Parts: sequence; C-alpha cells; structure tokens
Amino acid sequence: MASLNHFPCPPAALAAALACSPLTAFAQNPPPAQVITISANAPTTAAVSGFGTVPLERSPIQASVFGSELLRDAGVRSIGDLTRLDASLGDAYNAEGYWSILSSRGYTLDNRFNYRRDGLPINAETAIALDNKLRLELLKGTSGIQAGTSAPGGMVNLVVKRPMGTERSARLEAREAGTLAAAVDLGDRFGNDGAFGWRLNAAYENLDPALRNTKGERWLVALATDWRPAPGTLIEAEFESSHQRQPSVAGFSMLGDSVPSVKAIDRHLNLNHQPWSQPVVLDGDTASLRWQQRLSPDWRFTAHAMTQQLRSDDRTAFPYGVYDANYECVQWCDRFAPDGSFTYWQYVSDNERRTSDALDLSLAGTVRTGTIAHSLQAGVLLTRYKGRFQDQVFDIAGTGNIDGSLDTPPSAGYPDANTNRDDRNTEWYLRDVIALAPDWQLWAGLRHTRLERQSYRTSPDSNASLRQTDYSQSATTPWLALAHQWTPQTLVYASWGEGLESDVAPNRPIYSNAGQALPALKSRQFEVGAKYSGTTFDAALAAFDIDRPLAVDSGPCDADDSCLRAIDGSARHRGLEGQIAWREGAWSWQASLMLLDAERRGSAQAGVNGLRPVNVPRSSVRLAASYRVESTPGLELQAALAGEGDRMVLPDDNSVRIPGWARVDLGARWRVDLGATALTWRVGVDNVTDHQAWKESPYQFGHVYLYPLPPRTWRTSAELAF
Repeated sequence: MASLNHFPCPPAALAAALACSPLTAFAQNPPPAQVITISANAPTTAAVSGFGTVPLERSPIQASVFGSELLRDAGVRSIGDLTRLDASLGDAYNAEGYWSILSSRGYTLDNRFNYRRDGLPINAETAIALDNKLRLELLKGTSGIQAGTSAPGGMVNLVVKRPMGTERSARLEAREAGTLAAAVDLGDRFGNDGAFGWRLNAAYENLDPALRNTKGERWLVALATDWRPAPGTLIEAEFESSHQRQPSVAGFSMLGDSVPSVKAIDRHLNLNHQPWSQPVVLDGDTASLRWQQRLSPDWRFTAHAMTQQLRSDDRTAFPYGVYDANYECVQWCDRFAPDGSFTYWQYVSDNERRTSDALDLSLAGTVRTGTIAHSLQAGVLLTRYKGRFQDQVFDIAGTGNIDGSLDTPPSAGYPDANTNRDDRNTEWYLRDVIALAPDWQLWAGLRHTRLERQSYRTSPDSNASLRQTDYSQSATTPWLALAHQWTPQTLVYASWGEGLESDVAPNRPIYSNAGQALPALKSRQFEVGAKYSGTTFDAALAAFDIDRPLAVDSGPCDADDSCLRAIDGSARHRGLEGQIAWREGAWSWQASLMLLDAERRGSAQAGVNGLRPVNVPRSSVRLAASYRVESTPGLELQAALAGEGDRMVLPDDNSVRIPGWARVDLGARWRVDLGATALTWRVGVDNVTDHQAWKESPYQFGHVYLYPLPPRTWRTSAELAF
C-alpha cells in the first residue's frame, strides 16, 4: 500500500499549519443534528444500512451521513462534490454539466443501480438537485443485502426533507465567475394536533462556472406532505420536478505516449465548444407515497411506492482519438496525437426517456425465541425500469486541438440505432439482529432476487435479429456479521457478504456467444472493524477485502465470431479505512483516510494480473477543522484538506500515471440572531493556493480522459431563517 508521503504536500505538515492558523474550520462542525458520520451527536441512524433503527455507532456497518447544513458549509452542489468529504469516495468521470459518477473503495458506482431515494431505487443518470434533500447517506462495501443488483463499493441514499414544524428560510448564493442562485424552504403543520404537514422547496440557479462556454440554468420545485389520521398511522406523499440545461465539459487526454503538463493547458477551456455544440438537458419528475402503520408496540408495516421519469437530451462535441474520414483509427485510437490534435465526434441523443417504478412492502418488529431476542424485518421489493431512446448520431465532424483553436463544421449527421431496455426485479429480503448475549449480537441478512431483462434496437438494421437480448436470472445474496460491545463506547465486529451484478454478451455478429447471459456475477466482501463513540472523541476503523468477478471481451474482436465475452478473473480491492472526530472547547477536528491495494487477478490474459485499475489512488485523505471565535458569537472559521495519491492512466500495462495532489479550502460561517430571525452568512474559497494538477484519469468509453483540479473559486451566500 502507498504511503501518505506520496502526496505533494504532506498531510501531517499541512495539519500542523492549520492548527497554527486562525482559519481552521471546515463545514463538518455544523449544529449537532448535522455532523457527519460516526459522531455521537450525528444522525444516529441511516436507512441505507438496511437496519435503519439501529444507531450507526452500534452497527457492524461502515456508513457516513452528510447533513444539509454540512453540504452548504462545504459548498457541495452535486453528488460529485461528496468526494470532498469522505476519503473512501473518488471521482470517476465527474464532468461539469453532466451527471455525477462516483467511485467508492475504488469501484465505480453504477448510476442505474447504486442509488436510492428514501430507500427505494432510482436512476441517477441525471442531475440530482440537493435543495430538497435533508441528508445524503453513504453505505460502504458490498450491498447485496440492500440491493438486488449493484456494483460493489458503496451505495448512496438521498433522504428527502419532510414536514417537521414551522420552517421559513430563504437563501441567496453567488459563485465566481457569475453563478447566482436563490432558494426557499417553507413548511408548517396544521389541523387538530398538527395532523397535516407540508414542506415546499424551490430553487433557481443561473449557472456560469469558471470554465468558459458552460453557461446554463437549473431549477427545482418540490412539495412534501404528510397526514397523521390516527395514532400509529403516518401517510406521506411528495413530488419533485427538476430541470438543468448546460453544456457539458469534455476531458483532456494524453498526447501520444505522454501526459501533458497541466500547467501547459488552459484549465478554463471547455473542449466541448464548437459552433454547432448544444447543451445537455436533464429533466426529472419523481413522486412517492408511503404508508407506515404501527400494528402493535413491537411491530409496524410499511408500504412505499415511487415513480421516477427522466427526460434527457445528451449532446456533445466529443474529443475521441484520431480517425480518418473512413472511420479508421490513425495510430492514436484512445488518446490525442502528440501535437495535440484529435477527432471531434458529434454526439446527439435527444429525447432519452428513463422510467423507474418501485414498490416496497415490509414488516418489522421484535420477537423472542426462548432467551434470544430478534429484531426482524421482512419484505418484498418490486422494481421496473424502461429505457426508451431514439436513433442517435455519433459521427465524425472534423479535427480539434487541445488548445481549443480549431473550429470544425458539423458532421453529416448519419443516424445510428440506439438500444431500448426493460428490467423487472422481484426481491424478497429478510434481516435479523439476534441478541445472543448482553454484549454479543449476530446480524444476518438474505435477499433473493429474480431479474428479467430485455433489450432491442430502436430501428431495424441488417442484423436486427442479432440485436435483441432476453434473459432472466435468480440469485441469493447473504450477509452475516458478528458484533461484540467490548465496552459501552467500543464495538468490534467481523462481517461477510455478497453483492450481485449481471452481464450479457452484446447481440452483435462479432460475438461468438452473442445474446447469451453470463452467470450471475457475485462480488464478495470480508470486513473487520471497530468503532468508538465518546463524549468528545469518535473513531472508526475497518479493514476490508472485496473480490469482484469481471466480464471482459477476449479475442481480436475485429470480425464475425472473433470475440468472446466471459468471466475472466476478478478485481480485488483490499484496504484500510479510518475516521476520527474530535471536539475540544472551541475546536473541532475530523479526518478520514483510506489506504487501498487494488489489483487484477486470476485472468487468463498475459500481463494483466497484478495491474492496478485506472483512476484509483492507493491513498486518500480528508482533513477538516473548525474554530468557534468566542469573541464574536456565531462566527466559525473553517479549513479543509483533500489529498490523493497517484492514479494509473492506461489499463493494459500501467505504464503511465498521474501524480498525487492536495488542495486546501478555507471558509467561514457567521450566524447572527435578530430576535426571532436568524441570518447566516457563508464565505469560502476552494483550492485557495490555486494548485494545478490532474484530478482524475478515467478510462471511459475506451478512451483516456484527464480532468484538472478546478481553479481557485470564491463562493458566498446569505441564508435568512424567519
């Protein structure tokens, strides 16, 4: 495993500097109800864990909770910005103007299967607005106990703001260069004993980032209501509608066999800027209805239904390799040429429609068998997904250059068939927390998944009969943990679990097994950990070992029946993950660290085993501190460090890497009470030293991409609670 000394700025030295500075706070010391993760003052439960009623500090699961106050303090605007707050999270093709893509414990999360909204699965192939989210929850590790199919590494759950009491707040925010945002959060209760409640969130933002030619806009309207018709009965309904229109940002790339110096490129340049470029448009409507009924003092029933409808226009001027007019690669197929030139491809996929429906029925309660107590939850989750697309354009337009100096005419616009998809899942699950003794607990979970998947082309072609797939699979994923409450403040545990993914050989003539479903891909994780929760100090430490089977193509894949898609070895990620929170007087410190040994193993392909995956650092650290200025009540100074080790760039030989980096963010929050009104000012500067480095190196769509650290950026906001 890599040492933290691989960072260009040693974290220990910077931490010492922060300790001597008055600007020593990050937004991880908000009011007690919003503190992150393992703190005893934090939200003590997380629905994403699957055991939502059990405090996190007493559960054998590693999870983090990010409250809305924390997100505003940290300047988090999107799911992708969560990488600032937790060392286990990384960037995995996080492009401005597009949907966020994260990695957790080194594995890229699947936007189709690794996201939940109030516990129900959603499609995250869209821009997710955070204005109406109370908190974000992150589960770390395999997720077979919570999801029928998902990539290993982690799962993100979005918790919607619900009616509480009287809520009246308005917020104005400005960012460099010209981004302006306004939002309101209003709510109240009425009726006998407050039986009815409502909460309205609305936001509008004029987008004008530091990157040139990325202006756009977004808005959100969301309403949540509830009704308590009788004791023990709660009915909740909510709806949100969101819109974002903004050009996406294309990545840079290698120049031949070398990585360009980040100081030699223009970090404010958006390569997705041609006279014919169009913005990406992301619209989404989501609605849910939940009924919770207490059946007895020990048992409750929950029925929860949700529907999500996404509409997208995905358009970009896409830099991709160097090709001639006959679509033949000219040596540099997955990168730019040494002189900085590349081929522009015009990509247009309008009117994409993705619909997701879910219904979860569950029963939870406690029961005793002799002297042993059980906390049980059983249920069934029914999900349906439909992806409907039109023919797309992915056609050569002309030649571009890394300096953005070349304009090209649009492509001829030849259409190509797209692929429609249908998924149906039925998932039966059972969870049990068994009290074996006063200080010993056995945690067990089982999920049986039946999935049905079909795909077909959007328009006929010469190989239409070979372009359809239709298959079904069933699999069971268990999870087991043994936990010991060593002291009243200390929990130690060991856990083992599985996750599930599915794959099918594409129905194309080049595949000798076209249309055949592969065996269910089961990832496995073993984890041991310890948690400590005290009055002023909290800590968590976990060692994990995850093994994920890989479905890959083998053979030349350049003629009919020349390619075979099959399971070929696995990606094994072993690591150590730790978190610390310490509060003393006016000071508050938090840190998270991940050391990761990730490698390919068991492959039949020569030279592959032992290679590190691309875009995965061996070490990551997040440090944060806050200082409450006693001479100025309500004023809190903030600082944070984010640092990561080097990342591999090429997947086939690990011959090229980008160096590690570290950045410092500073900020302040000042709350002024004016009678019944509270005014909160925030100011921050991200990447205060304007450090220049390559932030990530995703190998996406068969191409090397490089994204730089954003330049120094100022932000300020004013929030009025009245």
